[in-house]
Amino acid sequence: MTSAGPGRPRSQQPSRPGATARDEILDAAAELFTTQGFATTSTRSIADAVGIRQSSLYHHFKTKDDILEDLLEGTVLAGLEFARAVAALPPAEGEAASRLHAVALYDGTQLCSARWNLGILYHLPEARSGRFTRFLADRQELRNLYRELGAGLSPAVTAASWQSSPGDLAFRLVESLINLRADGMATPESPLQAADAGLILCGLAADLPAIREQGAALIARLG
Repeated sequence: MTSAGPGRPRSQQPSRPGATARDEILDAAAELFTTQGFATTSTRSIADAVGIRQSSLYHHFKTKDDILEDLLEGTVLAGLEFARAVAALPPAEGEAASRLHAVALYDGTQLCSARWNLGILYHLPEARSGRFTRFLADRQELRNLYRELGAGLSPAVTAASWQSSPGDLAFRLVESLINLRADGMATPESPLQAADAGLILCGLAADLPAIREQGAALIARLG
């Protein structure tokens, strides 16, 4: 018999990835929310998917909204921490285009490589409510860092990005990977293609090889 942490022990070995029962609950909820829908998924069905009693689940999460909050936070935290690190670098360390490319590539890779396509949960009406202010604030900070990095490009490049700032354009292209993945069209190259597209649309296609190289070096160093 194995322990599920706080609450009753369970009789079978864990069947889901995760070092703790909490991690297993999050994995089960991520699968159910993204495949069956948030509204139609109950805490009982999540507990059943993990192999624990519903009462044991409540030792880790008081409500279904608490589970959703953790999952939403998990979609932005890695990208946000990396973007903060890049934005904090001294101006001499890396061109602005390379920094923006690195952030877009790193962020897009997180969205595409996660076990479940949790970005589709952004479209839930619940996800935009005041209940999830921490997630909304973190996502907005990430978007603002994209804008800050894009603002470091030359005025000519900024003018080439139509009515959108280069950083905001890059942010939206990266988040388009969520729908690409939902449609079954994402490939291992998709994050790089999205990062490239943001700079190509800003007129930097000729500089792309050098931008990629410098951006990859930033990811290797800070990622």
